[in-house]
Amino acid sequence: MDDTAIAEVVLAFRDAARRCREAGLKILELHAAHGYLLHQFLSPPSNRRTDRYGGSFENRARPLFEALDAVRGEWPADLPPFVRLSVTEWVPGGWDIEDTIRLSRLLKERGDVDLVDCSSGGNDPAQQVPVHPSYQVPFAERVRREIGIATAAVGLISAPETAEEIIANGRADLVAIGRISLFDPYWPLHAANALKAKTVPWPLQYERASIF
Repeated sequence: MDDTAIAEVVLAFRDAARRCREAGLKILELHAAHGYLLHQFLSPPSNRRTDRYGGSFENRARPLFEALDAVRGEWPADLPPFVRLSVTEWVPGGWDIEDTIRLSRLLKERGDVDLVDCSSGGNDPAQQVPVHPSYQVPFAERVRREIGIATAAVGLISAPETAEEIIANGRADLVAIGRISLFDPYWPLHAANALKAKTVPWPLQYERASIF
């Protein structure tokens, strides 16, 4: 990609933010994880450039900051922008937790985002991921503790009690679920029942099931 192509991508992020605003969405998240383009720029193994978009940490982060600048021009100031990061790539010499701490500090100082969504991996086939329930929660916990920015915890969080523990103990500010919602599309309602939530608006046709 030359500078012109990168500028076109930045404008595409801007236009996407405008469409999100016009559609009435309330949260916007830039995906800079899992091998998507912004992650490829951040990652030392995949970014082999020698121009102003490669080499140093600042250069590799430049496309993300340019995209965030463009998005903030279209996204309402009173609505939260998030960014999703692969906190570590799980490969030697790859992007790691220390890089994420450094980037998160810059994001907070710049006021670019309200929350860092802490995932991992997805950019290198050599990755060795120690997958187990809640295996990425410590990343969200450390970023939140050291930087003082809100974080989201993700990754094999399937038990309502586990999600509640993460929030109640201040390990993250938000729990995002994915695979469990594919397995059980009504997981949020089931979790609300398990945790005895009292103010969850069940769809009218399902209200009789809320007693279980």
